[in-house]
Amino acid sequence: MTTAIPAAALARAAFTALALALALAGAARADTSRLDAVIGAGKLRVCTPGDYKPFSLVKPDGSFEGIDIDLVQSAAKALGVQVEMVKTSWPKLMDDFIEKCDIAVGGISVSTDRAKRAGFVNAYMINGKAPITKCENVSKYQTVADLNKPTVTVITNPGGSNERFVRTYLPNAKVLVHNDNTTIFDEILKGTADVMISESVETKVQQKAKPGLCAVNPDKPLQYGEMSYLLPRGDVAMKEWFDTWMHLAKASGEFDRTVDKYLK
Repeated sequence: MTTAIPAAALARAAFTALALALALAGAARADTSRLDAVIGAGKLRVCTPGDYKPFSLVKPDGSFEGIDIDLVQSAAKALGVQVEMVKTSWPKLMDDFIEKCDIAVGGISVSTDRAKRAGFVNAYMINGKAPITKCENVSKYQTVADLNKPTVTVITNPGGSNERFVRTYLPNAKVLVHNDNTTIFDEILKGTADVMISESVETKVQQKAKPGLCAVNPDKPLQYGEMSYLLPRGDVAMKEWFDTWMHLAKASGEFDRTVDKYLK
């Protein structure tokens, strides 16, 4: 004699099977990492604005140089893949990274805004915001209060953390947006602007490169900051691999040698 299975029991069984299938599919998706795709394709797509010395700078021939360029080339070699550079800009950095790249480098500051859309390699450098101005004006621009005045013209590159700092902390200053980050410091020497806010390490580099400009207290920045690389948000395997690689690069001395190559 065959016993009929109640419809409610069949419905519960079907629901349980569906839930299990969805859970297994979710687990499979969680196990799939961009790292596997990078290794499979044999290339690491790297987004960078390429206008931020000493981290990433595009040369006249279209190639790139800088601290982050050398390091990401080293990471790709360790992965056994080739680097494919993707030129972007600070205003388009996040969109281009998500749409076109596996990692983004080039003097990128860690921020909560960026963390909404991307993950980060463990920060590799503490590097807060500092002013740079003509050397004769250093004593005039020591604090945020000194800068936050209608009589002060602050020049900034658009779309990045420098502009966010200026808009947030210097609302009373006159703000001049300059689209070319490679010539922006010349505008201070010309007298077009009084000061720029940038990462403390860049202010040190620029005061060496451009006589007449001086970094203002770069070892005591106006705001704490960290620098890192963008990774796909939530990709555990990708983050673990790059964190491990960065740790070993620092432990072996490779990181310090690379930094010294461009800063010393």
